[in-house]
Amino acid sequence: MGFIKEFKEFALKGNVMDMAVGLVIGSAFQTIIKSLVEDIIMPFTAIFTGNVDYTNWVIEVSTAQIRIGSFITAVINFLIIALSVFIAFKCVIRINKKLESMNKEVEGRLERKFGKSKKQEKVEPETKVCPHCLSEVKYKATRCPYCTSELELEKIK
Repeated sequence: MGFIKEFKEFALKGNVMDMAVGLVIGSAFQTIIKSLVEDIIMPFTAIFTGNVDYTNWVIEVSTAQIRIGSFITAVINFLIIALSVFIAFKCVIRINKKLESMNKEVEGRLERKFGKSKKQEKVEPETKVCPHCLSEVKYKATRCPYCTSELELEKIK
């Protein structure tokens, strides 16, 4: 029973689920890119190369066929995928920076309108406990009013 429980915990962890979603989206993205290369880019490049179809280029050596056209198509696929991921990554970074600057701007406006936020202020406590008699005394007190012991002034972090 322990193996099944461990496997269930592993399979349902967030990072495994994220990876599975990434693989599915990556597979769908690959189909789109393949169609883009084969149906749009390769015919477009044929305009410049005199309507040459790369995918059927084959070099025959003895009985072996070296499909150079398929390799060229795969290289172009890779370059387009890499470029697409790079552009998407740059867009996400740009959006994150814009959101951060918007958050800072909103925080600045709120600060100007309502004053410094409580989160940023260092709030001094009103009381502390005497370590000798365990009585509650004022925070800034240097001597306990109950047992008259000297107290250290604590620093706020």
